[in-house]
Amino acid sequence: MEIHGKQVKGAMDGETRCGHYHQANDRIAIKFYCCQEYFPCYQCHEAYGCGVIQVWPRERFDQQAILCGGCGTELTINDYLASGNSCPSCGVSFNPGCALHYHLYFEKS
Repeated sequence: MEIHGKQVKGAMDGETRCGHYHQANDRIAIKFYCCQEYFPCYQCHEAYGCGVIQVWPRERFDQQAILCGGCGTELTINDYLASGNSCPSCGVSFNPGCALHYHLYFEKS
């Protein structure tokens, strides 16, 4: 699975952290609805140059679109949103601050 981010600001590490977000619990990549490509964050996506930003529609929240940087498990959006900020497969923590950016990735209810 290819994750875009190495081509943009900062190098991505083995747990999907990028130059924009690199705290210990910044360890997810998001498949963007518009291009169906994984990126560590919205800024990496913008820098890569997709050019057609679209959020995931609610009726597609059953699609795998979140990649755990700890174990590589792909989660559905519903599973991620219900995860309590930790991977249901390996238990590593996810950054709860990502919720501040949900509007950039997911359609609001």
